[in-house]
Amino acid sequence: MPTPPATPDDPAPYPRITVAVLGPGGVGGLLAALLSRAGHRVVCVASAETADMLRRDGIRVHSGQFGDFTARVDADTELREPVDLCFVTVKHTALDAALERVLPGLVADGLVVPLLNGIEHLDALRARYGTRQVAAAVIRVESTRTAPGVVEHGSPFTEIDLAGPPERLAPVAALLTGAGIRTRVVEDETTALWAKLAFLAPFALLTTRYRLTIGEVRTAHRDELTALVAEAAQVSAACGAPADPERAMALYDAFPAGGKSSMLRDAEAGRPLELDAIGGALLRAADRHGIPVPVAARLVADLSG
Repeated sequence: MPTPPATPDDPAPYPRITVAVLGPGGVGGLLAALLSRAGHRVVCVASAETADMLRRDGIRVHSGQFGDFTARVDADTELREPVDLCFVTVKHTALDAALERVLPGLVADGLVVPLLNGIEHLDALRARYGTRQVAAAVIRVESTRTAPGVVEHGSPFTEIDLAGPPERLAPVAALLTGAGIRTRVVEDETTALWAKLAFLAPFALLTTRYRLTIGEVRTAHRDELTALVAEAAQVSAACGAPADPERAMALYDAFPAGGKSSMLRDAEAGRPLELDAIGGALLRAADRHGIPVPVAARLVADLSG
């Protein structure tokens, strides 16, 4: 990602750049709005209806952490110009079709940062855009698109881990931090991706299976939650990313009681579930390492029916 110096008319400690956001939904819309508010040019790539609305009305954010505000963005149905940075924030179920909206040549001199659930999307992205152009990353946030261009940010935190060479990713981390997003760079992408999946899979599978918030799950289905956390930790460790089940349970207990997984919100709205990207990925990794995961297998089967 280019890092030109700030000019006298642009005294910010980080450069102003052009950022594309492929999929301005709950996560992408929040990022687009925060980056626009920080002074960057943001191009949202979306459906024709959503793009028209974003050009006209901008993105409206309702957030306890960041306040309520409206951010102006550019929007189109496909990316038509080179950008310095491209966030991929579509659902995994729409990834293949969405990538057709961003040609490889338009990010050849920039960086592609996917913020998707699961661990298996990097191969597809690197095959299309190149290994060097794609940085592994995870985001921890609860943010929902309630209508095109309207984002409800419910969690009291927004955190991103970028995984890879610090010299390559430090400018991106500084840019995101400057927009108000707590960001750090870690070198091991396996650890970063599994740290999220091992936490997300129990959260998503149980809240969606029982149509309950995390607060209700951790009381009414605590035994299942504990067992599933242990299974996910075993698989994560076998994949090279040691996990701490006790710490995970402490995080669930500290999570706002009304929190819902994005998979549950998709189920409630009648949208396709990212079941394969989350539960399926966990089962495939368990199978590769010969680890029995009966609770995860049952929940995936129940949700597949």
